[in-house]
Amino acid sequence: MVKYLIKARLEVDGRVERHDVIGAIFGQTEGLLGSSFNLEDLQDKDKIGRVHVELKYHGTKTTGLVQVPSNLDRVETAILAAMLETVDKIGPYKARITVEEIKDLRVERIKRIIERSRELLKDLREKEPDIKEIVREVLQEVDVKQKVIAYGPEKLPAGPDVEKSDSIIIVEGRADVINLLRYGYTNVIAIEGARERIPDTVVELSKKKKTIAFIDGDRGGELVLRTLLEQANIDYVARAPPGQEVENLTGKEIAQALSEMIPASEAKKALKIEEPMEEPTRKEEKAPPKEEEKEEKPATTTIAIPKKIIDTIKDIKGTLEAILFDSEWKEIERVKVKDLYEKLQNVEEGSVHAVVFDGIITQRILDIAGKKSISVLIGARLGSKLKSRPENVHFMTFSDIT
Repeated sequence: MVKYLIKARLEVDGRVERHDVIGAIFGQTEGLLGSSFNLEDLQDKDKIGRVHVELKYHGTKTTGLVQVPSNLDRVETAILAAMLETVDKIGPYKARITVEEIKDLRVERIKRIIERSRELLKDLREKEPDIKEIVREVLQEVDVKQKVIAYGPEKLPAGPDVEKSDSIIIVEGRADVINLLRYGYTNVIAIEGARERIPDTVVELSKKKKTIAFIDGDRGGELVLRTLLEQANIDYVARAPPGQEVENLTGKEIAQALSEMIPASEAKKALKIEEPMEEPTRKEEKAPPKEEEKEEKPATTTIAIPKKIIDTIKDIKGTLEAILFDSEWKEIERVKVKDLYEKLQNVEEGSVHAVVFDGIITQRILDIAGKKSISVLIGARLGSKLKSRPENVHFMTFSDIT
């Protein structure tokens, strides 16, 4: 149980991403106060939790909130907080971290217990508890946990259908397995937090079955994914939404994440993992689709992209933002990707020349771009079901031009 939470304000004289902030914190504090305050060692020993970073962008500057859960004692936690304030540079930019408060979470829990007990007492006075419903929920939860098996020599937490299923979902820990079982995914197996070496059982399974790596949407998940891609035969990669963990997802969120999984080759390219010269012995591949079933590939385009747009792409990766440009490649406006379609619906035809966005180029976006005479679309990746392609719209992915 976490005792304290360090909350600090972050200011950076440039645009940076979450992993840049976390890398700076770990890198600039390493060895500062000796091995007893090495952040990686403290995490391995569960003395501190994952570093959470929330960022906002204001023009060329970045602000945000840094939170560090601590299981250290009061004095050590205060030293750790002061150590964070020594970070003065993130990437090439000057930075300032200012600790705003250290919350004693035990006090907060006691407050919540008191408030909640008052609510429960009030409810108890107003109505009798539905004992049958309580018993049903408890039995359901017990039933889910009983379905978790210990698989292989390493006794890895897994669902009951890992052995007989043609495909498996690989997750990080036991809590992830339990959550997927709760929503009917019985072909799941955990690597139990392995970050340096994947268990041999999982490696062997990945050679015989179709494998989906389903990871947390944070920096820790990225580290686990890198190890999986380097040591096991992964076919597809699915990620929890940014900042969320697989163990906390709802059934709808799990289904959404799995529906948006990408080929492992794309994930390797994003993480700059080189493919081996020769593929290891793999599971038997399915026969290629018939000629008429093969997905049509986009035609190659030779449209010139200014160098500054390549820099822009690097800046917006991971931000879920979209930028609209005029015919001279001058920025018109920035919007969230979730609001992009609605924004394009309302622009005047021909007023927008290009759109660069950290999202998926879908049929819906292509259609509105064609309707509004938008010449260029540059997205993070292509959707899997593109049927019609407007002739007046050139579209490409980040990896095509960076």
